Amino acid sequence: MSAARAHEAAVWQAAALLLAYPDDRLLADLATVRRILGHVPPDAAAPLRQVIEHLSTTPLGDAQAAYVETFDSRRRHNLYLTYFAHGDTRKRGVALLRFKQTYLRAGYSLETDNGGELPDHLCVVLEFAATIDRDEGKRLLLDHRAGLELLRMSLTETGSPWAGALDAVCATLPALRGDERDAVRRLAAEGPPAEEVGLTPYGEPDFDARLSETRQGASIDLPMPTVRSGAR
Repeated sequence: MSAARAHEAAVWQAAALLLAYPDDRLLADLATVRRILGHVPPDAAAPLRQVIEHLSTTPLGDAQAAYVETFDSRRRHNLYLTYFAHGDTRKRGVALLRFKQTYLRAGYSLETDNGGELPDHLCVVLEFAATIDRDEGKRLLLDHRAGLELLRMSLTETGSPWAGALDAVCATLPALRGDERDAVRRLAAEGPPAEEVGLTPYGEPDFDARLSETRQGASIDLPMPTVRSGAR
C-alpha cells in the first residue's frame, strides 16, 4: 500500500472511532489513535487531534450528553449518509440496499442484531473504507459528498468539537467540482426530503446490522467504533 493510501486509511479509521458514541472503551482507545496519527502528515492529523483533546479532557457524562445533543436531535448533523439525499422516504430503503450489497461483494459480514447499525452510518462506511475495500468505500463517500459537506459545515458553524473529524475525512476527498458545490448549496437551502413513508425495501430482519468483529484485510490495528442505533 502506498504512503498516501495508508494515510487515507488511518484518517478514515481514526475518524470512525472518534465519531462513535463516547464510552469507556473509546476513552481507553484514544492512546492508540494518537499513535496511529503519529504516522499521518501533521496537517491531516491536526483536526483529529482536536477531537481527541476534547474527548480526553471532557468528563464522560458531559461528552455523552453533548454527543446526543449534537447527533440525535439535529437533522443537519445526521451521521446516516442516505438521510441527506432521501430523508425517511422509500427511496432511502433502496439506497440502503446498495450499501449492504457493496459490503457483501467485498466479503464484509454484517451481523443481525437489534442493537446494530444501519450500513450507511458514517462510522460503518469509514471502517469499511479503511480496512476492507478502500476504493468501494471511497466511492460510497463520494456518492454522498453533498451530505458529508453539509454535515461538516453544520458542525463547524455550531462550534461542535466533532467538526475536526469531518474536516479530516473531507480533506481526503478530491476538491469539490462546480456541480458538487451546487448540490451542497441546494441541500443546505432545502434540507433532506421530509415525507416519511417507511424503509420497506430495507425491512428484512437481517438488514439491521452491526459490523462484524472480523478484520478482513485490515491494514491498521485500531478497535472497532461503538455506534449507536436510532441516532437522528
